[in-house]
Amino acid sequence: MRAVHGYEQKNPDIVKHMSSGYPRFVLHPFAQRLSAHYRTRSSQPDKTLWLTSSAQIGAELIALLASPTTNQSEVATATHFSADGINGVSHPDTPELNNRAKRFLQNTGGFLSSRAAEDQLVQLGLLDAAPAEALFSGDALTEVRRHLQPLFPGTTVEDILPATCGMNALYAAFRTLAERQAAKGRTVWVQLGWVYLDTIALLKRFAPAPDDYVHLSDIFDLPALELLFSAQGNRIAGLIIEAPTNPLLQTPDLAKIALLARSYDARIIIDPSVSSPFSVDVLSHADIVTASLTKYAASEGDLMAGLVVVNPHTPQAPELRRQIAARLEPVYPRDLSRLALEIGNTRQVLRQIETSVPLIAAWLEAHPAVKSVTWAHDPASRANYEKIARTSESVGSMIGFTLHRPLEDFYDRLRLPKGPSFGMKTTLICPFMYLAHYDLVSTEAGRAELSASGIDPDLLRMSVGCEPADEIISALAEALTQ
Repeated sequence: MRAVHGYEQKNPDIVKHMSSGYPRFVLHPFAQRLSAHYRTRSSQPDKTLWLTSSAQIGAELIALLASPTTNQSEVATATHFSADGINGVSHPDTPELNNRAKRFLQNTGGFLSSRAAEDQLVQLGLLDAAPAEALFSGDALTEVRRHLQPLFPGTTVEDILPATCGMNALYAAFRTLAERQAAKGRTVWVQLGWVYLDTIALLKRFAPAPDDYVHLSDIFDLPALELLFSAQGNRIAGLIIEAPTNPLLQTPDLAKIALLARSYDARIIIDPSVSSPFSVDVLSHADIVTASLTKYAASEGDLMAGLVVVNPHTPQAPELRRQIAARLEPVYPRDLSRLALEIGNTRQVLRQIETSVPLIAAWLEAHPAVKSVTWAHDPASRANYEKIARTSESVGSMIGFTLHRPLEDFYDRLRLPKGPSFGMKTTLICPFMYLAHYDLVSTEAGRAELSASGIDPDLLRMSVGCEPADEIISALAEALTQ
């Protein structure tokens, strides 16, 4: 936990040991090296240079940096960079602008792929040939679509739209829907329950006015949602829902929510990443499904990718699909080839994981040191989850739990891999709120905000991997032993 605090506080004694990290949060060393190469050879080497996944997302970043925010943040004349087929954005090197640019690229998934950076470093003679890795030898896009399309009834393979990552998928879908709905005078977006931090950031960033962002913390309070629609139905553009939610693993009654939203011409985006589209079927309740293929489909944890699927029965679906496709960031070919190789293992990986999850959850529930346990079959929303689960065994990988004892005592003793991702062959555990919302867990006001949403700041989020369940339980038992 000392390292967790040190990372969040940017303590040099901790950060200096981190050679890399989750790519949307920690700029990959290859991208850093390539950026430094181009920067030192430019006419303005003292400027910051961000390498982006395309010129398109770069143009959006330039527009962002040229616009003041409500708190009169610094603005800049940013410029487009292009060399050797690589795109980027250059701007004055100041903490304010660096922070704004990084957060935008983080929220939207607009960073250059590490494989793209690696290949360019090789081309420039700055790096030896990339280490050999197994790749799909045929048409990678066709192979990825072949595995995904059957999960979405009524679609064709062309309806399966890949993106650089899950956040880029959500960004493209949300911005496209938001613009279409705003043209009808609908600008209010509803966040149902506590969702992933970058999803919250997107909703707040692009809300035309503060009251256009509405957070309903209780996903089970349908009367509150009905009251909101009754009062503002003609202004509500749509809802963003995770099913299950991250990190509380709650599942709302999607059928009832969809019926209500559609009666008011509001749109619904559903993200099933926590359990994966391979384990839950939500398309009939959504206008658009977005998901992170970084999880489960890329179970080795060595690439990022995302997915958008438009419900073919949603109004003007073909036009909506074309607009989203034009907005999505392209998946780098080598990333797509690696995904095409791994995605065929997804069902087997999930079978192993989903066999272990109920055993581990039951063990935790019975342990006297454990205060609470949440997972897909948590009694509060099990009935709702089972309505969307593909099989009775389809529970995803995630378990959340809290303890009766100090978090640090357990976490420091625990001999399991620690990290913030999920849906990998490897078990991962982390104090999720410390990594996702350190600003909240580290202040009294922030902790009160979390408590109001039913979140214990010391919640541990574990993604069960393919290791034998008894080995995972043994590691948990060891750390819980006084």
